[in-house]
Amino acid sequence: MRLTTKGRYAVTAMLDLAIHSQIKPVTLTEIATRQTISLSYLEQLFSRLRRAEMVVGVRGPGGGYKLSREANEINISDIILAVDEQVDLTNCEQKGNCQDGEPCLTHDLWMGLSGVVRSYLDGITLGDILERDSVKSVAARQDASQVIQFKGAATVGMAIK
Repeated sequence: MRLTTKGRYAVTAMLDLAIHSQIKPVTLTEIATRQTISLSYLEQLFSRLRRAEMVVGVRGPGGGYKLSREANEINISDIILAVDEQVDLTNCEQKGNCQDGEPCLTHDLWMGLSGVVRSYLDGITLGDILERDSVKSVAARQDASQVIQFKGAATVGMAIK
């Protein structure tokens, strides 16, 4: 399968953005911290997501990123395609040249499975995922962890003074 960390991280970052940008724009640093994704990698992904008009940047103090439209209008497959990922389970990039320039025995099997995966991702939106209890639970845990880390850093800073 050709879905690499680029596609996975893009979906994760967009879901984080969908959760947190309902209140205010979200910085890439905040997403990087919560999701343990490299900031420079997120900058690359968001450059592509911005070009695909999936996110908008908000400049100035309190700036960051927001979704360009409602979460229930953004399919997971759209996010993956925006960062130049393909949902392809073949070894030939669906060209049918897997074995000496011809289709291999299992080419149709992997083509069919790729179609099922693509259809599944087409049918799920960020909004659908936001409604899942497991996602709400993980988001709450990540937010609580971030608050604890911030308070710990503030306490250490006060002790040094």
